[in-house]
Amino acid sequence: MKKPIRKVLVINSGSSSLKYQLFDMVKGERLAKGLVERIGCGGPKDHTEALKKVVADLGDVAKDVDAIGHRVLHGAEVFKDSVKVDAKVLAKLDKLVKFGPLHMPANIGGIRACQKIFKGVPNVAVFDTAFHQTMPDCAAMYAIDPKYYRKMGIRKYGFHGTSHKFIVAEAAKLLKKPLSKVNLVTCHMGNGSSLAAVRGGQCVDTSMGLTPLAGMVMGTRCGDIDAAAVLSIMEADKLTPAQADTLLNKKSGLLALTGSSDCRDICAKAEKGDKKAELALEMLAYRTALYIGGYNTIVGGADAIVMTGGIGENSSEVRERIVNRLGALGIKLDKKANAVRGKVATISAKGSKIPVVIIPTNEELAIAQDTVKVLGA
Repeated sequence: MKKPIRKVLVINSGSSSLKYQLFDMVKGERLAKGLVERIGCGGPKDHTEALKKVVADLGDVAKDVDAIGHRVLHGAEVFKDSVKVDAKVLAKLDKLVKFGPLHMPANIGGIRACQKIFKGVPNVAVFDTAFHQTMPDCAAMYAIDPKYYRKMGIRKYGFHGTSHKFIVAEAAKLLKKPLSKVNLVTCHMGNGSSLAAVRGGQCVDTSMGLTPLAGMVMGTRCGDIDAAAVLSIMEADKLTPAQADTLLNKKSGLLALTGSSDCRDICAKAEKGDKKAELALEMLAYRTALYIGGYNTIVGGADAIVMTGGIGENSSEVRERIVNRLGALGIKLDKKANAVRGKVATISAKGSKIPVVIIPTNEELAIAQDTVKVLGA
């Protein structure tokens, strides 16, 4: 009889930081969480040193770790689900760095560090892109010469998949429907935001694309934009591709519109009559409502609209602006119910044709759950 997996360490390795959480999967509780920053820039020199600090911080609670789950940005079409890491998997991951040159080396570095520090403990890669692999070609493919798909894998992949997957399962429980029967529009809204159209428990479309740049107006990302506008800016300002990438990913979105990427600051400014902040919030609400309306059609009528993430869970102001644009779907806001923060709640009024619900996400727990599932324990 297999020994049950009890302690699961979840690692989220960034280019200069390493977040971690430790779960007791038998008791269903979190034992510890933390963050190591400034990796390679004044702090630990690499992810192996950072992980040694994690072990030191955890102390005795780090003993007897049974498995380690890793958040990995991009699985492309190579990995359609979470996978136990071995030498062959690592070799394939190395070939996918081109899809995420900033994040993937750090993700892989975290895995290699765990192999050194936790010798013999199995590692599982959980991909941001995996949940979206059920998209049909009509949603996933771009209308460009197919040779770019064949040669470079250029297509829509989508991200925040672990969060969307977790929320779909939680929503099915809340609605008391089998997972295979639930139709949803899930809205993961934070500094980075994405929506997903879910039919029969599976993703059929999502707002992010080849990279996390597409779709919503975000904290520092522009979201959907005419490609010709980018070419015009590059030509006018003589920008290299790398400089254009920085402009669109790190210097656009709410930051470019208001001077801040923090939605709380922008809401406070708008309340004081700041016209730039007001416009930014209206652009954010408009884009969200536009996607919700389209995705509601694609799924054949949603059982619920679900909001999650830092903004989705906590910003009553943004939620109100979005829901007020959904009247054509027979949705009305319950202003009193919408005052909630960070809790499961229905914020649409009684009699609304489609309920709007808040469900807090827990990507780390979802990674731990997938880790146990992959290891078959």
